[in-house]
Amino acid sequence: MKFNKLVIFGVGLIGGSFALALRRANAVTEVVGFGRSEPNLLYALSEGILDRKGQNIAAEVNDADLVLLATPVGQMAELMARIAPHLGAHTLVTDGGSTKGDVVAAAYANMGDRISQFVPAHPIAGAELSGAAAAAADLYAGKKVVLTPLPENSVDSVERVRKAWELCGALVSELTAEQHDTVFAAVSHLPHLLSFALVHDLARRGNREQLLSFAASGFRDFTRIAASSPEMWRDICMANRTALLGELDSYMQELEAIHVALSDGNADKLQEIFSLAREVRGNWTQQ
Repeated sequence: MKFNKLVIFGVGLIGGSFALALRRANAVTEVVGFGRSEPNLLYALSEGILDRKGQNIAAEVNDADLVLLATPVGQMAELMARIAPHLGAHTLVTDGGSTKGDVVAAAYANMGDRISQFVPAHPIAGAELSGAAAAAADLYAGKKVVLTPLPENSVDSVERVRKAWELCGALVSELTAEQHDTVFAAVSHLPHLLSFALVHDLARRGNREQLLSFAASGFRDFTRIAASSPEMWRDICMANRTALLGELDSYMQELEAIHVALSDGNADKLQEIFSLAREVRGNWTQQ
């Protein structure tokens, strides 16, 4: 399969890597990019991520084979409204949003009779870096991508979008939008929230420089994701706040159990908690 024309909105880590991966697979002829940052687009051009910058949205999406929405999820509704009237009959649209319920709702609200052409997706291959400079052709190699197809999608449309991600080297699976948001509230959105919270706590302390000067690899590993885009993660947290609040409540109960164990000097309880966590973590890393 080859895509003659790919249009990307948001030429950063996700969008830029998608373009580079398809280029490496010789699966795309032309890549056109739109974005808010002119220097970023110029960099993408200079590095061969893009063939050219888009000038007219209506003209570019009309004859595109595939459109990727790789912006923060909070921007997608407006983009959908702008592109929907101009999509070609065979143009497919997918996205890289980390939440799916809100993106699907935005699609139903803004894509009208073109809703069948939108196949939602979430590549599980983020990093703390952003912008076209962070793009890498191998970002998706061996990584999971979750599709959350709509009832209106044809089998062929889903298969074409699946193939696009597979050409990037990804391992593609499917969930409903609700299942997706429930799962990723626990294993992605909550960890980011905790990482931001810990660094924010230290940032407000008068001795933060001293604290950070002694921080070692454990702190670095846990807080790496706090270097991610604040705008993107603000949008993700707000979009999935119901599921995220549930996970946060569960985590606060866990912290309370640890607080009680420490207060009571209950070493056995701490060891019980730590042992189960170690066992599950060890089994997961061996998969």
